[in-house]
Amino acid sequence: MIFRYYLPTRLFFGWDALKREGGYLKSLGSRLLVVMGPRSARECGLWDDLQNLGRRYGIEWIIYDRVRANPDLAAVKEGLEVAKEEKVEGVLGAGGGSPLDVAKAIALLANNSVPPENLYEGDFPNPPLPLGAIPTTAGTGSEVTPYAVFSLHHLKTKRGFAHEGCFPRVAWVDPRYTLTLSRELTIDTALDALSHAVEGYLSRRASPYSDILAREALRLWGKRREQLLEGDYTPEFRQDLLWASTLAGMVIAHTRTTVLHTLGHYLTYHKGTPHGRANGYFLAAYLEFVRPAVEARVGEILAALRLRDLLELRDFIRELLPPPPMVEQGEREKWARMALTHTHALELTARLPQYRDLLNILESSLS
Repeated sequence: MIFRYYLPTRLFFGWDALKREGGYLKSLGSRLLVVMGPRSARECGLWDDLQNLGRRYGIEWIIYDRVRANPDLAAVKEGLEVAKEEKVEGVLGAGGGSPLDVAKAIALLANNSVPPENLYEGDFPNPPLPLGAIPTTAGTGSEVTPYAVFSLHHLKTKRGFAHEGCFPRVAWVDPRYTLTLSRELTIDTALDALSHAVEGYLSRRASPYSDILAREALRLWGKRREQLLEGDYTPEFRQDLLWASTLAGMVIAHTRTTVLHTLGHYLTYHKGTPHGRANGYFLAAYLEFVRPAVEARVGEILAALRLRDLLELRDFIRELLPPPPMVEQGEREKWARMALTHTHALELTARLPQYRDLLNILESSLS
């Protein structure tokens, strides 16, 4: 048995985590760029808490709040210009996965002479600015991963970026900030966390340690599955889903994601489908494809989710989500060919897919 595990993020989890452990904000500096969306951090009460903590600990906030869903490198460039002009000492991502990902790229680029458009090819000899993260959704797990995902318009898809410097130094994970999430956003982000746990558990890079985390994430998800469908979003439900999301983030921090995410990115980029929802549409067909290679593990996933078989999983997803968008046959074929170029994701998938396999997943999921 040989494996490695590395998680440099100091994690504070639980109700009022930021209020209780806000002193650790000072470890990021006294003049901080807070990266967030136009509304979410304000609506959930996070921005009010940050303002109070700033007064208590002498922290000056510089706001960049123009991050939208599925950000591109232009958002990174804009935020980076603010960071440099204001001479910030650290960066705090506050919100869903999009603000956290933009914050990661800004922190990494601020001390390195690499333009945002060269993020994926750049050399980063200097350490990033100190980086913190506060999630307001229970989905991406970005607060404990070295990844950021951006829309790349020249490739007409989304693609993940990975660098050790993108691990946040500190993460405050408080279920209170997820209480105001809509039913739609709760479902979409929950499916993102589920896909992380599933893909990590079935990844060729899975280890005994990541398996422990994935099983617990799946157990929590299965425990709250019916509540997710019924809209019974109690505080206990919010806590379990957020902890499952963070655990699943720890999983993919070491296993990465597989071809399920690759296909989901096409649906998000070309059809505007929320990321977690896109993964959800493909989940049952993906499991059906990999099952011959990892049948016992697929069975364990279904048992953890309290489902009898893949047919019941497919029915549950269909009840949970609206019908998938229309995708023409020519587009499906193009996406299947494009997915073949994502060799790293293909190689980590438990069963190596060919063109026809990818097309079958697309056709089965989008019919």
